[in-house]
Amino acid sequence: MSEIKNSRWKIFTEQLRNKYRLVILNDDSFAEKFSLRLSPLGLIILLGSITILMTTLVISLVAFTSLREYIPGYGNIQDRKAIVNLTTKTDSLENALVARDWYINNILNILSGKTEGKPPRPSKDSTGKYANLNIKPSEEDINLRNNIENNLLESTSNKVTANKNNALVNFFFFTPVQGFITSSFNIKDGHFGTDIVCKENELIKSTLDGTVIFAGFTSDDGYVIQIQHNSNLTSVYKHQSSIIKKTGDFVKSGEPIGIVGNTGENSKGPHLHFELWYNGFAINPQDYVVF
Repeated sequence: MSEIKNSRWKIFTEQLRNKYRLVILNDDSFAEKFSLRLSPLGLIILLGSITILMTTLVISLVAFTSLREYIPGYGNIQDRKAIVNLTTKTDSLENALVARDWYINNILNILSGKTEGKPPRPSKDSTGKYANLNIKPSEEDINLRNNIENNLLESTSNKVTANKNNALVNFFFFTPVQGFITSSFNIKDGHFGTDIVCKENELIKSTLDGTVIFAGFTSDDGYVIQIQHNSNLTSVYKHQSSIIKKTGDFVKSGEPIGIVGNTGENSKGPHLHFELWYNGFAINPQDYVVF
Protein backbone atom coordinates (compact mmCIF):
# COMPACT_ATOMS: atom_id res chain seq x y z
CA MET A 1 0.00 0.00 0.00
CA SER A 2 2.84 2.35 0.89
CA GLU A 3 4.57 1.57 -2.44
CA ILE A 4 1.41 2.60 -4.34
CA LYS A 5 1.26 5.92 -2.41
CA ASN A 6 4.97 6.58 -3.05
CA SER A 7 4.55 5.90 -6.76
CA ARG A 8 1.54 8.26 -6.95
CA TRP A 9 3.48 10.99 -5.13
CA LYS A 10 6.45 10.47 -7.46
CA ILE A 11 4.20 10.77 -10.53
CA PHE A 12 2.61 13.93 -9.10
CA THR A 13 5.97 15.60 -8.37
CA GLU A 14 7.27 14.67 -11.84
CA GLN A 15 4.18 16.25 -13.41
CA LEU A 16 4.85 19.43 -11.46
CA ARG A 17 8.40 19.54 -12.84
CA ASN A 18 7.42 18.83 -16.45
CA LYS A 19 8.41 21.69 -18.78
CA TYR A 20 5.84 23.36 -20.99
CA ARG A 21 6.26 26.06 -23.59
CA LEU A 22 3.84 28.93 -24.13
CA VAL A 23 4.13 30.10 -27.76
CA ILE A 24 2.44 33.10 -29.41
CA LEU A 25 2.20 32.80 -33.26
CA ASN A 26 1.18 35.20 -35.99
CA ASP A 27 -2.22 33.98 -37.19
CA ASP A 28 -1.43 34.84 -40.83
CA SER A 29 2.20 33.72 -41.25
CA PHE A 30 2.42 31.33 -38.29
CA ALA A 31 5.69 33.05 -37.34
CA GLU A 32 6.68 32.67 -33.70
CA LYS A 33 6.45 36.03 -31.91
CA PHE A 34 6.96 35.05 -28.28
CA SER A 35 7.67 31.89 -26.31
CA LEU A 36 7.92 31.17 -22.61
CA ARG A 37 9.18 27.98 -21.04
CA LEU A 38 7.64 27.15 -17.68
CA SER A 39 6.49 24.33 -15.43
CA PRO A 40 3.45 23.99 -13.07
CA LEU A 41 5.75 24.21 -10.05
CA GLY A 42 7.40 27.36 -11.36
CA LEU A 43 4.00 28.90 -12.10
CA ILE A 44 2.83 28.18 -8.55
CA ILE A 45 6.01 29.74 -7.11
CA LEU A 46 5.60 32.81 -9.36
CA LEU A 47 1.96 33.38 -8.37
CA GLY A 48 2.79 32.88 -4.67
CA SER A 49 5.65 35.41 -4.85
CA ILE A 50 3.43 37.98 -6.58
CA THR A 51 0.70 37.45 -3.93
CA ILE A 52 3.16 37.90 -1.03
CA LEU A 53 4.66 41.00 -2.69
CA MET A 54 1.25 42.63 -3.26
CA THR A 55 0.11 41.81 0.29
CA THR A 56 3.28 43.34 1.78
CA LEU A 57 2.86 46.43 -0.41
CA VAL A 58 -0.80 46.96 0.64
CA ILE A 59 -0.01 46.49 4.35
CA SER A 60 2.91 48.94 4.11
CA LEU A 61 0.73 51.56 2.41
CA VAL A 62 -1.94 51.25 5.10
CA ALA A 63 0.47 51.16 8.05
CA PHE A 64 2.96 53.90 7.06
CA THR A 65 0.90 56.37 5.03
CA SER A 66 -2.14 58.57 5.64
CA LEU A 67 -4.39 55.99 3.98
CA ARG A 68 -4.95 54.37 7.38
CA GLU A 69 -7.10 57.35 8.41
CA TYR A 70 -9.75 56.16 5.93
CA ILE A 71 -10.06 52.80 7.72
CA PRO A 72 -12.80 52.69 10.42
CA GLY A 73 -11.27 52.84 13.90
CA TYR A 74 -7.97 54.48 12.86
CA GLY A 75 -9.20 58.08 13.17
CA ASN A 76 -6.92 60.92 14.16
CA ILE A 77 -7.08 61.71 17.90
CA GLN A 78 -6.85 65.45 17.26
CA ASP A 79 -9.78 65.27 14.84
CA ARG A 80 -11.86 63.38 17.39
CA LYS A 81 -11.02 65.94 20.05
CA ALA A 82 -12.02 68.75 17.68
CA ILE A 83 -15.32 66.99 16.94
CA VAL A 84 -16.06 66.67 20.67
CA ASN A 85 -15.27 70.37 21.22
CA LEU A 86 -17.48 71.37 18.28
CA THR A 87 -20.30 69.23 19.68
CA THR A 88 -19.96 70.96 23.06
CA LYS A 89 -19.99 74.39 21.42
CA THR A 90 -23.04 73.44 19.34
CA ASP A 91 -24.88 72.37 22.49
CA SER A 92 -23.95 75.68 24.18
CA LEU A 93 -25.18 77.65 21.16
CA GLU A 94 -28.46 75.73 21.23
CA ASN A 95 -28.95 76.59 24.91
CA ALA A 96 -28.13 80.23 24.19
CA LEU A 97 -30.71 80.33 21.39
CA VAL A 98 -33.38 78.85 23.68
CA ALA A 99 -32.59 81.45 26.37
CA ARG A 100 -32.74 84.24 23.79
CA ASP A 101 -36.14 83.01 22.55
CA TRP A 102 -37.47 83.06 26.12
CA TYR A 103 -36.13 86.60 26.59
CA ILE A 104 -37.73 87.85 23.35
CA ASN A 105 -41.05 86.20 24.20
CA ASN A 106 -41.05 87.84 27.62
CA ILE A 107 -40.40 91.26 26.06
CA LEU A 108 -43.22 90.71 23.55
CA ASN A 109 -45.59 89.71 26.38
CA ILE A 110 -44.69 92.87 28.30
CA LEU A 111 -45.20 95.09 25.24
CA SER A 112 -48.55 93.48 24.47
CA GLY A 113 -49.72 93.81 28.07
CA LYS A 114 -49.64 90.10 28.87
CA THR A 115 -48.24 90.20 32.38
CA GLU A 116 -48.29 87.57 35.06
CA GLY A 117 -51.03 87.68 37.64
CA LYS A 118 -50.50 88.79 41.21
CA PRO A 119 -48.47 86.35 43.28
CA PRO A 120 -50.37 84.45 45.99
CA ARG A 121 -50.52 86.14 49.35
CA PRO A 122 -47.95 84.65 51.71
CA SER A 123 -49.24 82.79 54.70
CA LYS A 124 -48.65 84.09 58.18
CA ASP A 125 -45.08 83.68 59.38
CA SER A 126 -45.02 81.41 62.41
CA THR A 127 -41.27 80.95 62.72
CA GLY A 128 -41.15 83.38 65.65
CA LYS A 129 -42.73 80.77 67.88
CA TYR A 130 -39.62 78.58 67.60
CA ALA A 131 -36.93 81.25 67.76
CA ASN A 132 -35.98 80.41 71.35
CA LEU A 133 -35.74 76.63 70.89
CA ASN A 134 -32.37 75.00 71.63
CA ILE A 135 -31.42 72.99 68.54
CA LYS A 136 -27.84 72.13 69.55
CA PRO A 137 -27.28 68.35 69.87
CA SER A 138 -26.58 66.99 73.34
CA GLU A 139 -23.36 65.24 74.29
CA GLU A 140 -25.14 61.84 74.28
CA ASP A 141 -26.47 62.55 70.79
CA ILE A 142 -23.00 63.44 69.51
CA ASN A 143 -21.49 60.25 70.98
CA LEU A 144 -24.28 58.12 69.48
CA ARG A 145 -23.74 59.61 66.02
CA ASN A 146 -19.97 59.04 66.21
CA ASN A 147 -20.47 55.40 67.25
CA ILE A 148 -22.88 54.77 64.38
CA GLU A 149 -20.54 56.38 61.81
CA ASN A 150 -17.55 54.38 63.06
CA ASN A 151 -19.53 51.14 62.92
CA LEU A 152 -20.63 51.89 59.35
CA LEU A 153 -17.05 52.60 58.29
CA GLU A 154 -15.83 49.41 59.95
CA SER A 155 -18.60 47.35 58.31
CA THR A 156 -17.88 48.84 54.91
CA SER A 157 -14.14 48.24 55.35
CA ASN A 158 -14.79 44.57 56.22
CA LYS A 159 -16.94 44.12 53.11
CA VAL A 160 -14.26 45.73 50.94
CA THR A 161 -11.60 43.43 52.46
CA ALA A 162 -13.79 40.41 51.73
CA ASN A 163 -14.09 41.49 48.12
CA LYS A 164 -10.33 41.16 47.71
CA ASN A 165 -10.61 37.40 48.20
CA ASN A 166 -13.17 36.82 45.46
CA ALA A 167 -13.01 35.70 41.83
CA LEU A 168 -11.58 39.08 40.69
CA VAL A 169 -8.07 37.72 41.13
CA ASN A 170 -8.68 35.67 37.98
CA PHE A 171 -9.24 38.81 35.87
CA PHE A 172 -6.47 40.41 33.83
CA PHE A 173 -6.83 44.19 34.29
CA PHE A 174 -5.37 46.39 31.52
CA THR A 175 -3.60 49.51 32.81
CA PRO A 176 -5.70 52.59 31.83
CA VAL A 177 -2.68 54.96 31.85
CA GLN A 178 0.96 54.82 32.89
CA GLY A 179 2.06 57.50 35.36
CA PHE A 180 2.72 58.46 38.97
CA ILE A 181 0.20 57.86 41.77
CA THR A 182 -0.43 61.07 43.72
CA SER A 183 -3.43 59.99 45.79
CA SER A 184 -4.29 56.41 46.72
CA PHE A 185 -7.56 54.74 47.65
CA ASN A 186 -8.77 55.86 51.11
CA ILE A 187 -12.35 54.99 52.01
CA LYS A 188 -12.26 56.87 55.34
CA ASP A 189 -11.47 60.15 53.56
CA GLY A 190 -14.12 59.50 50.94
CA HIS A 191 -11.52 58.96 48.19
CA PHE A 192 -12.83 55.87 46.40
CA GLY A 193 -10.21 55.67 43.65
CA THR A 194 -6.61 56.27 42.62
CA ASP A 195 -5.24 59.48 41.07
CA ILE A 196 -2.61 58.93 38.36
CA VAL A 197 -0.66 61.91 37.00
CA CYS A 198 0.55 61.55 33.42
CA LYS A 199 1.03 63.60 30.27
CA GLU A 200 -1.88 65.73 29.12
CA ASN A 201 -3.71 64.36 26.05
CA GLU A 202 -2.56 60.82 26.94
CA LEU A 203 -5.00 58.14 25.75
CA ILE A 204 -7.12 56.45 28.43
CA LYS A 205 -7.85 52.76 27.80
CA SER A 206 -10.54 50.45 29.14
CA THR A 207 -9.29 48.11 31.86
CA LEU A 208 -11.63 45.22 30.83
CA ASP A 209 -14.22 44.32 28.19
CA GLY A 210 -17.56 45.95 28.93
CA THR A 211 -20.40 48.29 27.98
CA VAL A 212 -20.40 52.07 28.51
CA ILE A 213 -23.26 52.89 30.91
CA PHE A 214 -22.47 56.61 31.29
CA ALA A 215 -20.48 59.05 29.18
CA GLY A 216 -20.96 62.73 29.91
CA PHE A 217 -19.91 65.89 31.74
CA THR A 218 -20.36 66.72 35.43
CA SER A 219 -19.40 69.95 37.18
CA ASP A 220 -17.36 68.19 39.89
CA ASP A 221 -15.56 65.50 37.89
CA GLY A 222 -15.54 66.90 34.33
CA TYR A 223 -15.89 64.38 31.51
CA VAL A 224 -16.63 60.95 33.03
CA ILE A 225 -17.01 57.45 31.57
CA GLN A 226 -18.44 54.47 33.49
CA ILE A 227 -18.10 50.95 32.07
CA GLN A 228 -20.02 47.88 33.25
CA HIS A 229 -17.98 44.65 33.14
CA ASN A 230 -18.74 41.02 33.93
CA SER A 231 -19.21 39.75 37.52
CA ASN A 232 -20.99 42.97 38.55
CA LEU A 233 -17.75 44.99 38.25
CA THR A 234 -17.77 48.68 37.24
CA SER A 235 -14.85 50.94 36.34
CA VAL A 236 -14.97 54.77 36.44
CA TYR A 237 -12.67 57.25 34.63
CA LYS A 238 -12.89 60.94 35.65
CA HIS A 239 -11.46 64.40 34.72
CA GLN A 240 -11.00 63.60 31.00
CA SER A 241 -10.46 66.42 28.52
CA SER A 242 -12.74 64.66 26.03
CA ILE A 243 -14.44 61.30 25.65
CA ILE A 244 -14.30 59.07 22.58
CA LYS A 245 -17.08 56.58 23.39
CA LYS A 246 -20.79 57.14 24.03
CA THR A 247 -23.35 55.44 26.23
CA GLY A 248 -24.21 51.96 24.96
CA ASP A 249 -20.90 51.33 23.15
CA PHE A 250 -19.17 47.99 23.75
CA VAL A 251 -15.42 48.36 24.35
CA LYS A 252 -12.59 45.84 24.44
CA SER A 253 -9.86 45.65 27.04
CA GLY A 254 -7.13 48.17 26.14
CA GLU A 255 -9.36 50.08 23.69
CA PRO A 256 -9.07 53.92 23.91
CA ILE A 257 -12.12 55.56 25.52
CA GLY A 258 -10.95 59.12 26.27
CA ILE A 259 -8.10 61.59 26.73
CA VAL A 260 -6.44 62.66 29.99
CA GLY A 261 -7.39 66.20 30.99
CA ASN A 262 -8.04 68.66 33.80
CA THR A 263 -11.81 69.12 33.77
CA GLY A 264 -14.13 69.42 36.76
CA GLU A 265 -13.99 71.47 39.95
CA ASN A 266 -12.29 68.62 41.87
CA SER A 267 -9.33 68.48 39.47
CA LYS A 268 -6.11 70.38 40.23
CA GLY A 269 -4.07 69.32 37.21
CA PRO A 270 -3.95 66.88 34.29
CA HIS A 271 -4.55 63.40 35.75
CA LEU A 272 -6.90 60.42 35.74
CA HIS A 273 -9.08 59.51 38.72
CA PHE A 274 -9.72 55.76 38.34
CA GLU A 275 -12.23 53.78 40.43
CA LEU A 276 -13.27 50.12 40.64
CA TRP A 277 -16.63 49.08 42.13
CA TYR A 278 -17.59 45.46 42.86
CA ASN A 279 -21.10 44.47 43.98
CA GLY A 280 -21.81 48.11 44.90
CA PHE A 281 -18.66 48.58 47.03
CA ALA A 282 -15.51 50.51 46.12
CA ILE A 283 -12.32 48.43 45.97
CA ASN A 284 -8.69 49.54 45.80
CA PRO A 285 -7.57 49.65 42.12
CA GLN A 286 -3.92 49.23 43.17
CA ASP A 287 -4.71 45.68 44.37
CA TYR A 288 -5.48 44.65 40.77
CA VAL A 289 -3.85 47.17 38.39
CA VAL A 290 -0.16 48.04 38.05
CA PHE A 291 0.23 51.73 37.22
